[in-house]
Amino acid sequence: MSERAAPFHCPYCGDEDLRPSEADARGKGAAWECAACNRAFALSFLGLLSKGLAQRVPDAPEGGRAS
Repeated sequence: MSERAAPFHCPYCGDEDLRPSEADARGKGAAWECAACNRAFALSFLGLLSKGLAQRVPDAPEGGRAS
């Protein structure tokens, strides 16, 4: 994995014309600029999810828990 991964789409307008921002991200992730909507945004990695939290209980009804 690279130190700075690039986003594919703007989270606001969905356009693909993104460029790295020269503005200071203040340690809150990589800053990017969208040329289409003229917005700047920052992306950051929050962490990994626990594998157990993503799994569903196989015998439980939809939205419920197994007894």
